[in-house]
Amino acid sequence: MRHALHCTSLALALSMTLVACQARQGEGDAAPAKAATAAPKALPTRTVASQNGPVTVTTIASGLEHPWSVALLPEGGFLVTERPGRLRHVFADGAISAPITGVPQVWAEGQGGLLDVVLAPDFATSRKIFLSYAEPGPDGSAGTAVSSATLGDGALTDVKLFYRQEPKLVGPNHFGSRIVFDGKGHVFITQGERNDRPTAQKLDMLQGKLVRLNVDGSVPADNPFVGRKDARPEIWSYGHRNMQSLALDPRTGTVWEAEHGPKGGDEINIPQPGKNYGWPIITHGINYSGLKIPEAVGKEAPGMEQPYHVWEISPGLSGMAFLTAQPASKWDNSLFLGALADGSLIRLSLDGDKITGEERLLKDVGARIRDVRVSGDGKVYVLTDETDGKLLRLDPPNN
Repeated sequence: MRHALHCTSLALALSMTLVACQARQGEGDAAPAKAATAAPKALPTRTVASQNGPVTVTTIASGLEHPWSVALLPEGGFLVTERPGRLRHVFADGAISAPITGVPQVWAEGQGGLLDVVLAPDFATSRKIFLSYAEPGPDGSAGTAVSSATLGDGALTDVKLFYRQEPKLVGPNHFGSRIVFDGKGHVFITQGERNDRPTAQKLDMLQGKLVRLNVDGSVPADNPFVGRKDARPEIWSYGHRNMQSLALDPRTGTVWEAEHGPKGGDEINIPQPGKNYGWPIITHGINYSGLKIPEAVGKEAPGMEQPYHVWEISPGLSGMAFLTAQPASKWDNSLFLGALADGSLIRLSLDGDKITGEERLLKDVGARIRDVRVSGDGKVYVLTDETDGKLLRLDPPNN
């Protein structure tokens, strides 16, 4: 089924001239360019309560179809992925561009589609971005992939495959996927186990693994399984279920990861090289049917790591960002996670690496929170995962 919004033309006096459209299409359909639609002159705002005082929430843009990831552009504005396969430029005034051309073909079924977007470390000079997505394969199969590209005026050029999950499997679930640069010349990529539980423990398969590559796509010589004939050299850690959260702690340079449990047992890990994080052998959750996970032996087993933090009732984690180095903010030293099932933005208070408290924000919005990012000035940006998805900005309470 296809729902279309009729858009009216309007010239946009902006540095990049792109036409905007709020399009509604069935998942998996390609999105044609539409005429521009006017952004509101004043962005709507509201005030919501928090443990530390009132928070101003501004709706920057709406009409995004199942937006999955947002990247903050240094010149202002945003790049936003829509899961059906569209990449859009959202301007600071709320105008939404037509789909940027040149996006790789995606497999937009179930949980698959166009997923993460991140800027390369040298984006300011190279204009290079990275996209993760479900890549189609033979006989209805698919797998997580990452491509790099150069962002131009309404188009991607020099699109190159950077990483491909192998082998591809049939099924619509558990693609991951987030991308993080560690500031040391490496890039980490999360994936799901494609809802095929045993793959997470198989070192000759890339499902259910956190992988680490050099920024040129090669395998680092110090990856833990380099040289082993029975293991993929890209693997950093394994035994993961469906990792949709990944962030670099700017205070320490440490990578944190969060993943969906089954029914119960969402968890945060600080993944160490070569370590086994247990899925599906150990878990705090059960099957959605209410039955035990068939492979599970309990919540712990020899040689398998315990979660750094666990939720016995799954909030449905997606998106993760640190807010640090903001002494004027009452949210300084916080870790934010989007919650899909709980329909909230989770804020964890940190004392160093120690989690000292939790609050849940935006519950009254009534939407699944898919992604969260923090700007250099301490503003928090979130995406709501809906057919009429929104990009929101939260101004934290100040001291």
